[in-house]
Amino acid sequence: MQTRRVVTGQDADGKAVFVSDEQVDPVTLALLPGYEFHQFWGGDGVVGLPTDGMRPDAPRYFPGPNGFRFGMFTIGPATEVVVDDIDVEAALADFDQRLPGMSEVMEADNPGMHTTDTVDFEYVVSGECVLELDDGAEVQLRAGDTVVQNGTRHRWHNRGTEPCVLVVCIVGASRA
Repeated sequence: MQTRRVVTGQDADGKAVFVSDEQVDPVTLALLPGYEFHQFWGGDGVVGLPTDGMRPDAPRYFPGPNGFRFGMFTIGPATEVVVDDIDVEAALADFDQRLPGMSEVMEADNPGMHTTDTVDFEYVVSGECVLELDDGAEVQLRAGDTVVQNGTRHRWHNRGTEPCVLVVCIVGASRA
């Protein structure tokens, strides 16, 4: 699903202007059927204002300590099945190329489980999903629910039949 992104900024005279108005395509991956990742905006440093509204450089999926990301992700329903004849090596390379840094936080021996040095603010737009923590504790989330994820080990599940769409703001943090 494409999503519209409108960006504002200031011109040379300090006047507020619309810098861009465009559709953002999701990143989809063979390894994660039914998932979509929209990367709307992000940066790896403190934003200085005023700004011309040009998109900052944010080369990795998760930000460093002074960075941030704004996006949306869709968790496909449990009925989505991985294709049997997938070229795993090519699919992993595609994953790393399209969502740099994400595979580095994923646990190879525990699919989906991951930990990041970030504080994540999630809002469930539609559907339902389950957030699981490292001890197996789970919470069911529905449209309108929010989560503040404080750098904990976790994974997402969609055990239903409809996609679950979440908006996310990720803020880089320092782990002690």
